[in-house]
Amino acid sequence: MKKVARVALALAVVLALAGPHAVAAPEIDALTGHAVAGGKPMADVVVWLDAPSAPRPRERRFVVHQRNMEFSPRVLAAPVGSTVDLPNNDRVFHNVFSFTNGKPFDLGLYPTGASKHITLDRAAINRLYCNIHPHMAAYIVAVDSPYYATSDRTGSFSIADVPAGRYTYHAWRSGAETLSATVLVGDGQPLEISW
Repeated sequence: MKKVARVALALAVVLALAGPHAVAAPEIDALTGHAVAGGKPMADVVVWLDAPSAPRPRERRFVVHQRNMEFSPRVLAAPVGSTVDLPNNDRVFHNVFSFTNGKPFDLGLYPTGASKHITLDRAAINRLYCNIHPHMAAYIVAVDSPYYATSDRTGSFSIADVPAGRYTYHAWRSGAETLSATVLVGDGQPLEISW
């Protein structure tokens, strides 16, 4: 009984010292949703939230493989500041380059087993090509947010550990206009994105 009384007293002291300005930590939730185009589920849709006051994500490394004469994954979402490794896992030379609105680069020819990398220094859509194999194409979507996801084959996505609140979201997919609107995280409602 004495132990319970001491805990209650300690809690009362902490609350009294905190005063009327004590603020509860924001609730953390996941934003789930579904992306469709023309009523059909869309894979490889990148969804991210504007969160300028959120802590910047730590630097991370990602990989886009060159395998079976394709880039894999075909769409990669990564936060600004990340490094993307581009290993050649094929039996032929490749030359990865990008000249679109993202980070322009040309990694030159490199053989089987070799790997090169790029660092994403700004938010942008980076389209990757191989100048030897014109059918090879992929996207790296660099986002300036710790809250992002890519939809799977069923069009589903989930952004974990988002503080509850109202956000502007953006949804990008290849060949379509980027959509933007507001979403309330924490109300339990999924985000439905439709082109």
